[in-house]
Amino acid sequence: MDRHYIYIVRCKDGSLYTGYAKNVEQRVAKHNNGQGAKYTKVRRPVELVYQEVFDSKSEALKREYEIKTFTRNKKLDLIRGG
Repeated sequence: MDRHYIYIVRCKDGSLYTGYAKNVEQRVAKHNNGQGAKYTKVRRPVELVYQEVFDSKSEALKREYEIKTFTRNKKLDLIRGG
C-alpha cells in the first residue's frame, strides 16, 4: 500500500512551508537542491520539522489544505505537538 505524507519545513528565513509528498526525504532534498517549490527556492536551506502519514492521496491533500489555512501560531503548536 502506498503511503502519502504531508510535511512542514522551516525555511532559512524562519517561514514555514507545507507540502505533500510520497517520499518526504527525497522531497526535502529537492527543496534544498533548488528543485522544489518556487517559494522555498530562495529560502534555502529548509529543515523538516513535521510530517503526517496517510493511506490515500485524497486524505493527505485534504490535510495539506487544512494546514495551509492555519495561522503561523497554529502551525507552530502543531509542530510542538499541541
